[in-house]
Formats: sequence, structure tokens, C-alpha cells
Amino acid sequence: MRLMEWLARRPRLGDFLALGAGAVLPLAFAPVEWRVLSILSPALLFLLWLGATPRRAFWRGYLFGLGQFGVGVSWVYNSIHLFGNAVAPLAGLFTALFVAFLALYPAVTGGLLARFGRRFRLSMPAMLAVLPFGWVLYEWVRGWLFTGFPWLLLGHPQVDTWLGGYVPTLGTYGASLAVALVATALAGLVVLAGRARWLALGSAAILVMGGMLLSSVQWTRPAGDVLTVSIVQPSIAQEDKWRREQFQPTLDVYEKLTRAHFGRDLIVWPESAIPATFGQVAEDYLLPLAADARAHGTALVTGIFVRDPTDGTYYNSLVALDRGIDVYDKRHLVPFGEYTPLRGLLGWIDRYVVIPMSDLGRGTGRPLLSVNGYPVGASICYEDAFGEEVIEALPEAAYLINVSNDAWFGDSLAPWQHLELARVRSLETGRWMVRATNTGVSAVIDARGRIAAISPQFELHVLNAEIQPYVGVTPYARWGNWPVAGMAILVFVLLAGMRWRR
Repeated sequence: MRLMEWLARRPRLGDFLALGAGAVLPLAFAPVEWRVLSILSPALLFLLWLGATPRRAFWRGYLFGLGQFGVGVSWVYNSIHLFGNAVAPLAGLFTALFVAFLALYPAVTGGLLARFGRRFRLSMPAMLAVLPFGWVLYEWVRGWLFTGFPWLLLGHPQVDTWLGGYVPTLGTYGASLAVALVATALAGLVVLAGRARWLALGSAAILVMGGMLLSSVQWTRPAGDVLTVSIVQPSIAQEDKWRREQFQPTLDVYEKLTRAHFGRDLIVWPESAIPATFGQVAEDYLLPLAADARAHGTALVTGIFVRDPTDGTYYNSLVALDRGIDVYDKRHLVPFGEYTPLRGLLGWIDRYVVIPMSDLGRGTGRPLLSVNGYPVGASICYEDAFGEEVIEALPEAAYLINVSNDAWFGDSLAPWQHLELARVRSLETGRWMVRATNTGVSAVIDARGRIAAISPQFELHVLNAEIQPYVGVTPYARWGNWPVAGMAILVFVLLAGMRWRR
């Protein structure tokens, strides 16, 4: 308590600590992977929220968000400036506005939690109990509000920690709740005394041991023969991808690398591999190549744009060329990258940020393809950030395929953060994943979220590996996010009701 009193007399120091706590949090994620910061960073923020006025808690949450997203999603600048052709000052402005908007989430969370505590006159132990559930509600809302941005969640770094057992059980948000509870327990060691302090320490130990025990549970099981897979990574620079003179060399690279690996069960190309629509290259290129592959027992899966001839709508699609043609159209589009929300109001942005194929239609089907006689869960790029959408392919899907074009992010944190998201999806679903990207990082991930094979970044490479089809359903794949979100909401309703009656 003396520390809290000392900080209370130095509010600006507390503000600075909130900014610093947010700035170091991205270091818990790939590629740095200092996992312990995913606990220590929110623990410090929770301490700074305790006893703060709603206004001060809002401000500290905002500073925390500025640090977290200012460091963690700084790669947005690369996408807008280097590949969206926006001038540097405008790209910097758009990135700053994006970070400033995201920072509102923890700010509002801190302000509301402080107001809730004052309104119902919660004691220090009661506030400590409330904070983790407020945090997980904030992450959950950020995951769907305004199409959602579930990036840098506390549950993501737990894919290979002692708390990772909560991922297939309760999903990413369940793992986030476990992390927030441990962080709160650490904060409790500072502000509580006597028996309450030991209770906090014991709670943290139980949570960690629970995660370790859950990690030993095998929710899904192998089924069927091992499949051989080759991932073609052409490493074509984003600035060259849509140049006319690059078109034929692109076709030649894919054909050469693919023919060299005939006989594999599966060959996967990345998102929008060919800078054309499926209809433009099907008859003279893709279908003959797929027929030759099929003659060798090989199925070909590629990301490519598909044009609907009935209404002219373009889709970002994943096409499986095996015994027939199976197509999945991307359903969760990237705002401003694949479509412009509120076009009547925000359409002027298109004059300053030029992105090829950025006015796409939204797919409506289930994320399933038929490949090698197996149903396969399909996702394209950003879609693997949404666990609740990936599990829609289960229980049918025997394994997962994700294609991406992380060249948009350049040499930044984003490709590694994106790979970490893919690992979480494999752990959540208990399924192997084949992840094909244009410039890296391509990988094969096993059903426990571990990397089985990985490609070098920014190199032309064919990644050869084996994958194992699986059957079975994890608790998260069965129930989704609602158990965690519902539990968090129920905590606030019950606590408010009890205090109101008193």
C-alpha cells in the first residue's frame, strides 16, 4: 500500500509508467517472444488503475494503448506508404489516427472500471477481482466491433507457455482471462496484506498449474494417412507483383516450382498468387497444370481473384484443383484494403491510397474445401485472426490451410505476429495448418501449435513437409467465445446486483 500512496502523490510518473507498460507489451509477442511481459505489463497497468479516478484511469489506459499499438502495429505505415503509394506524411497521419483510435479501447475500459468501482464502492480485493473480467470484455469487444481487430491479445503469446492449455479449452479470450487473472494476482501481492496476499499468490499458482494440466489433454486425434505437402513461396516483391512485365515470369516461376514437386499429395500457392483472375488464366494455364499434377497424384490449391460473370463482382478466393474445382471466397475483408466502409463518406481516401483489387465482394459460404478426399478448413490472410470464424469449418475439417500475402507488411513485426496467430488457431482447433505466403513466413504448424517446418523470409523457396489429418473437437471449437464472454458479463451483473441490494 505504501507504493500505491507514493504513486498517488506522483500522478505524472504513473502516467509515464502506463505508457511504458504498453510500449513493452508487444515484446511478449513474436518475433521477440519475451512471454513474461504479457503478465507483467497488464499487472503494472492494473496497479495504476487501482484507486485512480475515472478520468485518470481513462488517461492511463489511453497512454497504455498508445504504447501498445504505437509499437505493436507500427507496420501499418509500411502497408500504406511503401505499398499503398501514399506520401509519407499522409501515411504517418493515417497510422497515427489508427493507433489513436485503438488506444481508446483500453482507455474506455479503465475509465468504466474505475467508475464501476466507485459507483458500487468496491473494496480493493473486489476491484482486483473485477479487473481481469473487464480486460477480457475489452479484448472481446475489440475482436468484433467495427469488423474487429483481434491483434495483440494477451492470449496469443501463451501458445507455448504454461497457460497454453487454456487456448484449446476456452480459446484465445480464455487464455487472456487466465493471463489477466495471474497479472491481477501479482498486483495483489503489492497492494494486499496478510491472508489476502497469500490467497492472491495461491490463485496465481492454481491458474498456472491448471494450464499445465490442460496442456496434457489431447482433445483431438490423428485420422488417416500422413500427407506430403509442398508450399511454393515465390518471394515476389509487392511493388513488382502487378507490373505487366512481371506477369509471365510469375507464371513461369510457379509452373517450374510446381512441376518439380509433382508426386506430393498437396502443393499450395499463396494468396493472390497470380496477378490475374481465375477466368483469365484457367484454360491456358491453371487447368492444364492441375491436370498434370493430378496425373501424378497431386492436388493444387492456390489463392487467386475470382470474378463473378453474372454481376462482375471480384472475390479474393482460395481455389482447390483436385478431382474438380472447389472455391472458397474470403468472407472477412480488410477495411480500406479490400473494401472501403462508408464509401459515401470515406471514398476520398482512395485518391491517396492506391491498392490493387481493393473493391471486393464478401463471400458467404462455409470455410471448407475438398482436397485429397478430406474436408479442409480454409482461411485467407487476415481471417486467421478470428478464431470464432476458423472454427466454423469444424468438426468436418481434417486440417487447415491459410494463404496470405505478408509482403504488404515488408520487413516488420507483422509477418511474425501473423504466424503466431496461425499457431494459436492450430492450438485452438487441434488441427495441423498449412500456411503459404508470398514472401514469408510460410510454415507447417502441428495440432499443438508448434512449428513443424518454416521457410526463410524474403527468399524464393519451396517448403516440403508432412501433415497429419485429425478428427475430434476441442471445447473451444464446440462452444466458441461465448462461455468466456458470458462469464465476464455475469460477473459484473452479479456484483452490481449484490452491491445494489446492500
